[in-house]
Formats: sequence, structure tokens, C-alpha cells
Amino acid sequence: MDFLNSFTVNGLELLATIFIFVIGVTVLAIVAMFILDATQSKDAIRHNYPVIGRFRDLFTHLGEFFRQYFFALDREEMPFNRAERDWIYRSAKGQNNTVPFGSTRNLTIVGTPIFVNVAFPRLDEEASDPPPVEFGPFTPNPYRLSSIINISAMSYGSLSKPAIQALSRGAHLAGCYLNTGEGGLAPYHLEGGCDIVFQMGTAKYGCRDDHGRLDDEKLRAIAMNPQVKMIEVKLAQGAKPGKGGILPAAKVTPEIAEIRHIPVHTASISPNRHPEIDNISELIDFIGRVRSVSRLPTGFKTVIGAYGWVDELCDEIERRGIESAPDFITLDGGDGGTGAAPMSLMDNVGLPLKQSLPMLVDILERRGLRDRIKVIASGKLVTPAEVAWAYCAGADMVNTARGFMFSIGCIQAMKCHTNNCPTGVTTHKKHLQGGLDPEVKGPSVANFVNKMRKDVAMIAHSCGAPHARGLRRMHVRIQQADGTSVPLDQLLARNRPLAPHEYQKQR
Repeated sequence: MDFLNSFTVNGLELLATIFIFVIGVTVLAIVAMFILDATQSKDAIRHNYPVIGRFRDLFTHLGEFFRQYFFALDREEMPFNRAERDWIYRSAKGQNNTVPFGSTRNLTIVGTPIFVNVAFPRLDEEASDPPPVEFGPFTPNPYRLSSIINISAMSYGSLSKPAIQALSRGAHLAGCYLNTGEGGLAPYHLEGGCDIVFQMGTAKYGCRDDHGRLDDEKLRAIAMNPQVKMIEVKLAQGAKPGKGGILPAAKVTPEIAEIRHIPVHTASISPNRHPEIDNISELIDFIGRVRSVSRLPTGFKTVIGAYGWVDELCDEIERRGIESAPDFITLDGGDGGTGAAPMSLMDNVGLPLKQSLPMLVDILERRGLRDRIKVIASGKLVTPAEVAWAYCAGADMVNTARGFMFSIGCIQAMKCHTNNCPTGVTTHKKHLQGGLDPEVKGPSVANFVNKMRKDVAMIAHSCGAPHARGLRRMHVRIQQADGTSVPLDQLLARNRPLAPHEYQKQR
């Protein structure tokens, strides 16, 4: 008993000592912070309100968390709201996406698409699979693909190893292609056995010489891989039109440096355009060179702001012959993408896809090149309604990047550029990658693709179309400011941009 009492007393004394020590350290820390804050002049809040002012940064940091989980409504968040993300999460898990008690979407917002159902929709047995699209009919190796949704450009380096592995496996299971992004062809892109579109950015990662110019032999070696089906020359992307890609030094591991042929642990900043391409003639020359070396369908990716150059492109194709045309144009929206970018570019430069896609399709149609040049739409198309709208507007195919990021676990934590992604999607820290298992997430990718196909087909059948590629502009109306909606074909005819010769006539 004496021993027990002695032990209890000693324990209490120890706890009291620890408590006093902790209080003392805390007081000293507060005094130190008070002195530091009061004597510094870089931060006015901390200077005027020592110690207390530090909580402002903390609360600002925590604001994203509280808005996402507690305060924002299902349709309020940006860039993707909770309702959109939940649809993808449930789809990736193979769960039912049926919702009760009516839509939570505000259908009166200007620009909202409203699909026009017919009185007598297609029966299931009358529906058909979308026909394949053929790319590169004048190349030795044309590419034919039926999938209405594919994985847009995301580099290994920007995305983690398990993320790329999961996307590769899922793309193979779903029968869609995976775009490598501008970071070169990694073994993890090939691991799942899927079709690959190799993207060539302005830095020519993976096929560059020591000076950053195109190395024909390296490109030829990439193109000889049977999984590589097409080459996409990136002129611009939605997150940063007019600016090259950025890969922070923390993400340039020895392996990534070897794949890209760049120095290790050094930030990699791509040129803001291809040095070889400064006009339309040089663009067609470069595409011809890449196509000749690779023997594969070759096109380019861009964002449209000014559009007069598209008519100039068509003029040059008419002079050279239809074989000289790019086999496809991937059109990205100017309202941001997976890449980290300056806010001034992401927010304010480049036309959104809902303006630029119909514009590009109309120009190609008017110039008689619509069948020759396929149009791939890319830019915030993560739900069936958005994909269906793109087909109504005239796309031949749709790519999405962030939709697939959500399908493998992304929670929109907005940490992509910090190498601290909590889900392992965009980080190279091993302990953060541990929760992203490619064996599990690969099927999730396929589930997302299959659910997208099913729901887009459901919209098409409701509109009386046999499949997604049967959708036309008359099948969707666009909400206007006066509370009415206008069929997309009428709206675009009313707002059609003038052709160059029409500008001259007006003047």
C-alpha cells in the first residue's frame, strides 16, 4: 500500500512538472512570437496584432476545407461542385446514380443546356453503338476508335506512378485511349496495354535532342511501339494558353529526368511555343515532318482566342492539298485544366469550349474540311450532359482529364502543384501514394467510362438519336437571360463569327 501511495504521489508530481514545463514553453513561445511579430515589417497584420495575427493565415488555409465539407451547397463549388464529383465517385465505384426528389440544379442560369426529348424516344433495341472515327486516312497506319470518351493529356511527372498505372489499366479495360501529356512516354503508360496518343509539347520531352529540338530518331522509336496510335503536337492547353508547361523541381526525380531527357531535381519550364512553328506554313510543315517520321495520324492541340488563323490554315491546306491537313485538332477550353498555371492566364485568357468548339466546327464545315480534320473536344467535360453537349456542338470525340482524376480518388484538394496531394494522384511522395492501388483504381476508371457511355446514350435516345454521335445542335437548347431557351443551332446562327471576306465587306 505504501508503495502504491508513493507511486501515485510520484506520478502526480511528474505530471505536474510536465504541465508546468509545457506551460512555460508555451509562454516563452508566445513571448518570442510577440517580439518577432512586433519587430518585423513584412506583414502589417502580424505587426499590429502580434501572435493573434498569425491565426489569419491558419484560418485562410482551413477555409477551403470548411467550405468544401460544411458550408458550400452541392452546386456551389468551383471548379467542380460536389454534385458533379459525387456522380463520378459513384460511377467509378459501379454504384447507382439515381437521385430522389427532383433536380438540385438551377436550370434558369444563362448558358445551361436543356436537351430536347422527343415524344417517341428510341427503344433500347433500336439503339446502336457509336460508329468508329477514323484518324489519318492518308497515313500508313490509320487509327479507328469508337469510344466517345477518352483520357486527356496528363503527364507522368505531373501525375504519380500509380495514377498513370491505374489510368493505363482502366483505359485498356474500357477500350479507350490514354494521352501521355507532354512529359514523354513512360513505361507506366504502356503497362496496362491500352492505346496511346503521344503528346509532343513545346519542350519535345522524350523525343528531344540536347538543345530541346525534335530528334527524329527518338520520335521514330516511340512511334514504332504498337500501342502508340497517334501523335498530338501541343500548341496550347486550357490552363495556360500562350505559356509553356511547368514541372517543379521537387517532381523532377531521376526517373522522370531520364524519360524527359532533362536535368534531375531542376524545375522544367517549357517554351511558350514550338521554336520551329511561327506561322501557319511552318505549322503544316512541322505536322508533315512528324507524320512522315512517325507514319502515324498527327494533329495538334490548341486553345482558340483569335480565330482568323483557322481560315488561314484552311487556305494553306487548299494550296498544298488535302493530304497536308492535320488529321485532327484537339480543342481545349480556356477555362483552366489540370496544369498549374498563373491565375491571370487560367481565369482570363482563351475562349471557353462552349464558344470555341462550335466556332471551329463551323469554320471547318464552311471550308469543306470537316470530314478531313477530326475535332476532339477537351475542357471540363466530366458529366454526361457536358459530353452530350459537345457531340451536339459537332465534336467527333471527347477527352477529359479531371474526370479521370476524380475516378481514381482525387478530392479536389487543390494541392496538385505542391507535391503534397493527399490522395496520391499528383505527388511523388511514397507515403502519400500508398492509398492509390492501380489494381483497384484501374477498374474504377473503366467503370467511369462505361457509366459515361451509358448515360450519354440515354440522353441521345431520349432525344431520338441512335447514339451519341447522332446528336445534333437541334437536340439541345441553351438557357437565355430572359428566362427562355433557344435551340443551339439557331443561337449559333445568330451569333456566327464573320469570315474574313465578310469583315472586308462590312468595312
